[in-house]
Amino acid sequence: MAFLNEHKHTLFGVAAILLWGCIVALIRDVSELFSPIGGAAMMYSISAIFLVAVMGLPKINDFPKRYLIIGGGLFVLYEICLALSLGMANNRHQAMEMAVINYLWPALTILLTVILGKRKVSVLVYPSVFIAFLGVAWCITGDSGLSLDVLINNITENPITYLMAFSAAFIWAIYCLVTKNLSNGKNATPFLFIATAITLWIKYAFSDEVGFEFSLSSTFTLLLAGIVMGSAYALWNQAIIGGNLILLGTLSYFTPVFSTIFSSVYLSISLSVSFWQGVALVTIGSLICYFVTREKSQAKSSPIN
Repeated sequence: MAFLNEHKHTLFGVAAILLWGCIVALIRDVSELFSPIGGAAMMYSISAIFLVAVMGLPKINDFPKRYLIIGGGLFVLYEICLALSLGMANNRHQAMEMAVINYLWPALTILLTVILGKRKVSVLVYPSVFIAFLGVAWCITGDSGLSLDVLINNITENPITYLMAFSAAFIWAIYCLVTKNLSNGKNATPFLFIATAITLWIKYAFSDEVGFEFSLSSTFTLLLAGIVMGSAYALWNQAIIGGNLILLGTLSYFTPVFSTIFSSVYLSISLSVSFWQGVALVTIGSLICYFVTREKSQAKSSPIN
């Protein structure tokens, strides 16, 4: 008990990372049971209700307006791009490719930091970013071999989902850069989930998706997905208060591995050796970026998603 009390915030962070590793598979499952837009709208609604119940609904006046407008807009846009890229993928395997593309955001965050000239970094940043992108290309081309023609052909099969996945990675990288200065240490996660849910319901109203058919199992999956996502954010919010941020920061970069393992089992997908190699390259590239740019005195406040 003493160990749990002493390290509870770190354990909260570990639990959050593991839960984030489950989200990709659950989003895809919900989209298949209901629909990409409507399923996502219901899932984020459940997450929003859960977060308000657990974290409470803070006063909106406590947050800087620029954070709510700029940070909130980026958050909503990211979550929608991620959820719909997973839900609108042609099949489960392609949804896994969308997930791997999303995990480019850590390397992209470092790259954007370098481009914006915020601080000097090791020259190793550039090859590590290349390694991460190479990993994505490796996943997409699969056993056909690393070829530009194969890569383009695969992307053109469903260009909208690939565009949303790549956009999500860039958007989250930008979100992590701008919200640190705009938020003043405030956490508006419940508001952001409410905004995401409302936006998805508006999009659903203007879509051609049909109504929902509920069953006991589909309802359970929907509730589980919403609670898992909400729990991940709520636990991470507690982890950054007093957890071992260096340890959690390192573990968080293995989220692509956790996510791929869980998704392959949950969704019953058989992934090729080349796909696993691609996931490993994305993870290694992001880890190198993290270690060569890490500032030990700097707290990691942005969640891995």
